[in-house]
Amino acid sequence: MNEMYSMGLSIHSISGIALVGIIFLNIFMLRIAKDLQKYKRLMSIFLLPLTATVLGLEIFTGIIMMAAKHLDFTIANIVMIAISILLILLEVKRAKSLKYMNPNKQRSLEAYKGYAIKLLYIEVAWTLVIFIWMWLI
Repeated sequence: MNEMYSMGLSIHSISGIALVGIIFLNIFMLRIAKDLQKYKRLMSIFLLPLTATVLGLEIFTGIIMMAAKHLDFTIANIVMIAISILLILLEVKRAKSLKYMNPNKQRSLEAYKGYAIKLLYIEVAWTLVIFIWMWLI
């Protein structure tokens, strides 16, 4: 049982690092985007599924860790659940605003970049805060 818990904790930590990496990849790809249509395609085919998969892995391993601890709700677990919900909501807002963006309007990509980068930096900040907090506990 101890080996399973330590392996789950390792996978949970690695997926947290991967999540921060994926968010930075999203920021990088957004910064170099020049064409809205190409970025929409890249986002829908590659970036959004990758982000959702890594976030899902993080949530799934967290659920496994809580089950291993017999669903012991601590302050840390409640904060992680709240941040996971916040990250999901931020990603949905970002994807939905891109989906309904009019590609014919000039400067629509620049307007989206400002909004999306702000949301991505919020995601990075919350992820790093919880990551640092869990490493200090």
